[in-house]
Amino acid sequence: MFKITNTTKAPAAIGPYSQAIEWNGILFASGQVPINPEVGDVTAEGIVDQAEQVMKNIAAILEENGLGFENVIKTTCFLADMGDFATFNEVYAKYFTGKPARSCVAVKELPKKVLCEVEIIAIREK
Repeated sequence: MFKITNTTKAPAAIGPYSQAIEWNGILFASGQVPINPEVGDVTAEGIVDQAEQVMKNIAAILEENGLGFENVIKTTCFLADMGDFATFNEVYAKYFTGKPARSCVAVKELPKKVLCEVEIIAIREK
């Protein structure tokens, strides 16, 4: 069995997918873009503010599942511009202090023309 995450503290899925699914103690979270869940749209401008909103969205999904950033073992990060890499890393490092495994790639375009997206895998036991 698996459990689907559905919290109003993170943006609702903008397509046919779940915010996250937990299976056998492993949480697989869909990519989070900087949508402000209170208004249902992107309100942050610039890579710093957008990355901060992404981290808030991830935190909400983790909290809904009784987990924290320390439970994250893998992230995949997508940037619209690799020129934002260093600035994105500054925000990222404040949250992922346990240094999970990570991939970070530049992509041609992200949903809603945002600057960053992050997906995570977390485990219940560490």
